[in-house]
Amino acid sequence: MPLVNTKEMLLKAYQGGYAVGAFNVNNMEIIQGVVAAGIEEKSPLILQVSSGARKYANPLYLKSLVDCAVKESGLPIALHLDHGDSYELCVSAINDGFTSVMIDASHHSFEENIKVTKKVVEYAHARNVTVEAELGRLAGIEDDVNVSEKDSAYTDPSQVEEFVQRTGVDSLAIAIGTSHGAFKFKGEPKLRFDILEEVSKRLPEFPIVLHGASSVLQEYVQTIQKYGGSMEGARGIPEDMLRKAASMAVCKINIDSDLRMAFTASIRKHFNDNPSHFDPRQYLSPARESIKQLVKHKIISVLGCNNKV
Repeated sequence: MPLVNTKEMLLKAYQGGYAVGAFNVNNMEIIQGVVAAGIEEKSPLILQVSSGARKYANPLYLKSLVDCAVKESGLPIALHLDHGDSYELCVSAINDGFTSVMIDASHHSFEENIKVTKKVVEYAHARNVTVEAELGRLAGIEDDVNVSEKDSAYTDPSQVEEFVQRTGVDSLAIAIGTSHGAFKFKGEPKLRFDILEEVSKRLPEFPIVLHGASSVLQEYVQTIQKYGGSMEGARGIPEDMLRKAASMAVCKINIDSDLRMAFTASIRKHFNDNPSHFDPRQYLSPARESIKQLVKHKIISVLGCNNKV
């Protein structure tokens, strides 16, 4: 099976009341860990690459690694550009063989967001590539995305119908209280399910996306802290909230910080327990296994997309 776009997998997710995990990848071990979990749990996968990951790993290397994953697994896998902030970046990703792109023009005015998004859609759809856009702005820092709390904004449900109709996008990321990075809440976590509900009424059977949806599992925070790291106060989205969102109109849930933390916690512990080790295979192998176990947990307990292939 070749790489697929997200059209069919997100439609199935909507109809089935589950979400597909969009896992950020930037090296071989993370790709292998995510795909191994997908194979075991018979789950569709979205492997997504940020602009920062493209700079770090070279998109041609990443595309080749993902092609190997598709060949090995036989799973429906989409290769997605996460937070493409310009028409040029989206075009570059499409030309590199990505099957799905996100154009994030949410930092522009409503009209300019529509203009840029529509231009990307026209280029992408002519090449059988799906397009995700964003309406509203999430706070937080992750790779090249840096939005202060004062510049963030909830999605206005009254705008979604016009936006989707005029742009022709395939899915829409909305802002309901999630945020990028590992430090998401100072007080009690809260998601605006009322906004999600209103959006889904206005856009029936249309796939909604949640960004900034890592749970920041405390076991990883504690391990990182125990072995020399500093993540005091790190908090994420409770998993029961994400599961509720997945049972509604949310069909794609982005997971990045949790992967980074699982990987880092494993490596920090390994170096503490094995100070004589210097072969990367010795510490990257358990880190890869940690990714696999985390993704299996997400697929089963949060996304609900196991046994869907």
